[in-house]
Order: sequence, then C-alpha cells, then structure tokens
Amino acid sequence: MRTSNNQITKKDLMSIYIRSLSLEYSWNYERQQHMGYCFAMLPAIRRIYEKKEAQIEAARRHMEFFNTTPYVSTAIMGISTAMEESNADNADFDTSSINSVKVALMGPLAGIGDSMFWGTLRVIATGIGTSLALNGNILGPILFWLIYNIPAYLVRYWCLKFGYGFGTSFLNRIEESGLMPKLTYGAAVIGLMVIGAMIPNMINIQIAGSLGTGESATAVQAILDGIMPSLLPLLMTLGVYGLLQKKVKVSWVLVILTSLGVIGALFGIFVV
Repeated sequence: MRTSNNQITKKDLMSIYIRSLSLEYSWNYERQQHMGYCFAMLPAIRRIYEKKEAQIEAARRHMEFFNTTPYVSTAIMGISTAMEESNADNADFDTSSINSVKVALMGPLAGIGDSMFWGTLRVIATGIGTSLALNGNILGPILFWLIYNIPAYLVRYWCLKFGYGFGTSFLNRIEESGLMPKLTYGAAVIGLMVIGAMIPNMINIQIAGSLGTGESATAVQAILDGIMPSLLPLLMTLGVYGLLQKKVKVSWVLVILTSLGVIGALFGIFVV
C-alpha cells in the first residue's frame, strides 16, 4: 500500500498537463506518440513508485504504440495514472490491462477529438479569422488563435481531471466487485479490434494493371477486393508482424518495405 507521500497531487496532474503539450514533438512512424505519452506520464510514475525498477517498468509500459487527438489524449493519461495507482496498491493487478485500456480508448476518442477540433472548431476559427484578415483587420489572426486555442487548452485540462477522477472511482468499484479479469479481457479484445480497424486506414496498397482487354478488362485490384477488401494491407501487416516476431530489426524492416515500394513503382506492379 502506498503512503501519503505517494499519492497523486494537483501539482502532479498539472505537470502531466503541461508535459502533454509536447505529445507530438517526438512523433514517429513506428509508434507515433509513444515517447510524448511516456514523457507526460513520468511525474505520476515517479510519484506512485518509490523503487527505480518499478519506475522503469512503468515507463516501458507507456512506450507502446499510441495515437489519438492530442487535445483529448489527457483523458487517457488520467485513466492510466489511476490504473498505475491501482497497480501499486494491488499485487494481483494485471499490468497488461493498462495498455489494453489505452488502445481501446484511443480510437473512439480520436474520432470525437478530430470531429470536434479539426472538423468543427478549426473551420469556425478559420472562417472568422480569415474574413477579418481579408479586410486588413489585425484581429483576424488574433481571433483565430484565441477561438481555437482557448477551448483546446481548457478541454485538455478538463479531460485530464475527468479521466483521473473517473478512473479512480471506476477501478475501485471494479476491484470490489471482482470484475477486473473480465474488464482486462474486454479491453484487450476491443484494443485488438481498434488496431485491426486501423490497418485499411493507415496502409494503402493497390495492385496495378488489369486482366483481359477492352471493355471486358477487369482490374486486378477489383478482383482482390472481391475476395476480401483491404486484403493487401492485411497481408503487409501480417508480414511485418512476422518479421518483428523473428527479431528482425526495425531498420531492416523499413529497408525491405522501401525496396518493395521502389521496385513495385518502377515495374508498375502496385501503387502504395
């Protein structure tokens, strides 16, 4: 059981909030926002765990793949903080559930965040700012910045407080009812579904060319889509997963994929 010195404070939450602003500073194609997420979680990790080994283990947990709309990412950070607290208090806590919940939430929250900020707020702010700027009014860029950023910063902070408060109370009820194993299993299933749904959206491969001549010609890609939509992205994902399972270095995987892309483009085999 943690002591009072290991309890999350408002100062810790504020540190997470400030660090969350750098979520995409280290964005990369392999794990996207993972380094920014881990960096934001460090104040909570240092507060919750006294032993260095436990801190390192927790930090490694948050270096897994992560990607969502930055403005609502703090909701997941708050829940992760609450789950880390539960892990520190409960020796039987399943640490895999922490990443399972992250993966399960990042997709739905990305849909909400993208619609709210990219699809709505940005359009409104741009319309107001542009109309003033075209008339030579200096308030144009100023209002654009204020209309977009004030809600963004407020939502980011509110999401952190809500996520932490919700996670703490929810996990306490789940642990008391003995449903934690079912929650872990359900989160893992949803997480895998989210990752699977991301494949056709993030990987685009199409076979070029067609079979037959004239009006009877049928595109090869249409035949593959008839067998199974997004079949090639799935095969590409399974191939990369197989290479990683065999401990092939990521740098070599990237070299292989780049070489296939260049060869395919040169010979008109497929379009990426």
